[in-house]
Amino acid sequence: MFKKIILLLVIVAIATTSCHEDFLETKPTDAISSGDALASAENMALILNGLHRLLYAQPQTMLSGGDSYRSGNHYWVPLGDNLAGGIIHSARANNLGWQDDAQWISHNQETSRTTKQLWYQRYHIIASANAIINKAAEGTIPEDAKFKEIIGQAYSYRAYAYLSLVQHYAKGYLIGNPESDPGVPLLFASEAPFTSAPRSTVKEIYDQCMSDIDAAISYFDGATPRPTGNAFDKSQLNIDVAYGLKARIALNMGEWRTAADAAVMARQNYPIMDKDDYYSGFNTTLLPEVIWGSNVITTETTYFRSYFYLMSNTFNGSQVRNNPKIMDKRLYAQIPDTDYRKGLFLKDAPNSNTSASNGEGGWDNNTNPLYTTEEEFDAEIDRLASVYGWTSSHNTHPYMHVKMRNKAPGTTDPDDIILMRSSEMYLIEAEAEAMLGNIEAAQNALKPLGEERDSAYDVTMYDTKEKLMEHIKFQRALELWGEGFLYTDKIRWDEGIDHAADGGSGASAGLYQSGFQQDKPSVNDEWIFKIPQEEIDANPNLGPGDQN
Repeated sequence: MFKKIILLLVIVAIATTSCHEDFLETKPTDAISSGDALASAENMALILNGLHRLLYAQPQTMLSGGDSYRSGNHYWVPLGDNLAGGIIHSARANNLGWQDDAQWISHNQETSRTTKQLWYQRYHIIASANAIINKAAEGTIPEDAKFKEIIGQAYSYRAYAYLSLVQHYAKGYLIGNPESDPGVPLLFASEAPFTSAPRSTVKEIYDQCMSDIDAAISYFDGATPRPTGNAFDKSQLNIDVAYGLKARIALNMGEWRTAADAAVMARQNYPIMDKDDYYSGFNTTLLPEVIWGSNVITTETTYFRSYFYLMSNTFNGSQVRNNPKIMDKRLYAQIPDTDYRKGLFLKDAPNSNTSASNGEGGWDNNTNPLYTTEEEFDAEIDRLASVYGWTSSHNTHPYMHVKMRNKAPGTTDPDDIILMRSSEMYLIEAEAEAMLGNIEAAQNALKPLGEERDSAYDVTMYDTKEKLMEHIKFQRALELWGEGFLYTDKIRWDEGIDHAADGGSGASAGLYQSGFQQDKPSVNDEWIFKIPQEEIDANPNLGPGDQN
């Protein structure tokens, strides 16, 4: 099922970097050999640039199993919050399958775009990383500092892709039996026909992730450092990214000491953002906290396939205009008034949408006592549009967010995708220390982040493991809202979805359907993605009995 992977990525890299024009001059674009692509460190850098772009590019049609309805991590990053109910749809909308995923009628279908495209995109990353790793093993290219950097990135990419696959297509490490639960197939080939092994166990896949990321860290030690100062630089993986991935891997394995230590290493050079940066829209990798992110180039016209089309209430698309994304009301109620993150969720925004799923849209259905006349109601709608830059066609809704805002609000311009921040690393360290019973160490990990965000923050209130874990869950839900972590968090914590509990989230049962309530992952295999039926049919090492 994996065809022309290296060829495709080299073509992408050449188009992106406008380097090595001699390839285009001397060979047709369908005849670039893997030997050329792997002939030198300089050429391998083109493969890496292709991988950077593959993370977010719109033309996923180049990939086996791909089509134009997904643009890589534009879709996969926010999916974690969409699927787990963290971001809430306020109305029905044109959605590219986005609401199908929220309704739990996509990831559990073996023929859906979601199951197919995540699978094939991640395996393309693996196969391309294999090409570099396997070439390095031959020993024909001197391992100078530049080549070490390239090998480190390849191992990091492979660990990243396997972690993504095992977290979606297998049972959670901490809620199942990782020694025997089926994981995903291991693929080490770098040439067609890319035949994989049968499904390895969950533990074997996590062990491979850890082995790869340790190899990456070893290669990065003594490698050329990542440049700084340009948004594109953060697209490159470096030793800090590798430590961050190691922290994620270990956290989800319950290897608490390893997770805490790796998180500390990852965040060293990335200071916590202040309020001005936090309020700037989360639209650039140049923010000081960003350890890793995709710098989305302006020629990559993702438009209505972009992260900001799916997430940002300022993007000019019908899915946004008709369907402002809102925060869970129960989470909002927990945010202290002294915490400036609260200001990015507009509790009292008028409900201007007469098609809102709660049936309270428009002045005639207004229930907010702040607006005593229709003039006041309309004036606030106009004021919010002037402050945040959306158009007169955009609807507003109580609890709508303004955390993710495109740089040019009211347009369809592309923006960067943030993949890893230092705040996540503080929270990983805190959770790991709490799980180890190290109360003071967990408090110390939380303190810098909490005190920056909340002027009245007092970490000493959380003086037991149980209190700490409840607070860490709150902090992750708030700090990382919309950044895609809730799905894997719920699996790790073995928590279900219940939009009706405790006064309700604000989601509509009629809109959310099966996604309105789901039992916890340890007793509910609906959390596990189906393997694409195309892969079951084509892979000689998989059969009907391997389907989740």
